[in-house]
Amino acid sequence: MLANPRPPGVVNMPALSDLQAGQRAEILALTGEPALVQRLYEFGLLEGETIEFLGQAPLGDPIEIRIGNARVSLRKAEAAGISVNIL
Repeated sequence: MLANPRPPGVVNMPALSDLQAGQRAEILALTGEPALVQRLYEFGLLEGETIEFLGQAPLGDPIEIRIGNARVSLRKAEAAGISVNIL
């Protein structure tokens, strides 16, 4: 089991993994291992960007999001480290 990737101060903010299909959100913060955060930045997942949750696989993992014109699939554990503001 992975440790909670969210720092103590962001407990009440929803994570990308909490969204439902069709919901849009603004990225507030990315947390996790530095290599993972760097990879997410390279995908265009930057603070302030708007994303749309498109759906998830039948067993719930991975999830698919849209950022700009790109579609990105992420593991739920990776998405749990992305704090968002639901729009």
